[in-house]
Amino acid sequence: MNQVNKELKQSILQRMMPPNNELVSQIARESGLSEATLYKWKKAAKAQGMIMPDGAQPAERWSTRDKFAIVVETAALSEIELSEYCRARGLFVEQVKAWRDACMQANGGIAAQASKLQKDLRTKEQEVKALSRELQRKESALAETAALLVLRKKAQAIWGDQGDE
Repeated sequence: MNQVNKELKQSILQRMMPPNNELVSQIARESGLSEATLYKWKKAAKAQGMIMPDGAQPAERWSTRDKFAIVVETAALSEIELSEYCRARGLFVEQVKAWRDACMQANGGIAAQASKLQKDLRTKEQEVKALSRELQRKESALAETAALLVLRKKAQAIWGDQGDE
């Protein structure tokens, strides 16, 4: 690809990125390139780590992957640099900070939830074990009672009703 083509591709990708977020169909009409080509470029740019939100969605509706990419990109920036970055991409500093907080909280919530689920599982397993032991005890008592009844009937059949005399 020669230098002119690279510059054209880069300028078109810039139009797809924030803050412009121009639609692929609009760029295709204006540039004369096919939408398939533009989508291929967009996909390749995304694969290389560029932030390419889908469609002309507001930043709050971007995918979590795009938001995470912004958080990673801005992690080491100072307040002034973050402000400049946000201005250049049509974002608000508060949005990026909220996304950063959400990323930091993401694993903590899952760990707490997993811990609670483990505790609940352990409790349920103990209940099942206790109920199983109780069932075993009652089955044994029932079997013993049934055996005594059978013996009583056999005794009555052999000796008859001797309690009537």
